[in-house]
Amino acid sequence: MNSIPSQEIKRRGIAAVDELIAKGDVHVIKNNQPQYVVLSEERYQELMAAEEEAHYARVRASLEDLKEGRVKRGTADDLIKELRLED
Repeated sequence: MNSIPSQEIKRRGIAAVDELIAKGDVHVIKNNQPQYVVLSEERYQELMAAEEEAHYARVRASLEDLKEGRVKRGTADDLIKELRLED
């Protein structure tokens, strides 16, 4: 991943990031540590779409588990007993 010191952005402005963002995501380094990541709008939208799809996949899997009877219903006390967390 590309990186740029925060001081360089302060000195040159966003133009300093523009040059690097064309090559990919950019870490902004502050106090010798990566503090921020700058993404293009296109990359940001890709990540948001992937996150949403992952969420829907988890919900679909949960609904499939429910449909196939792989889900047990009960109380918190039932779960504690099943996990043998009681003394």
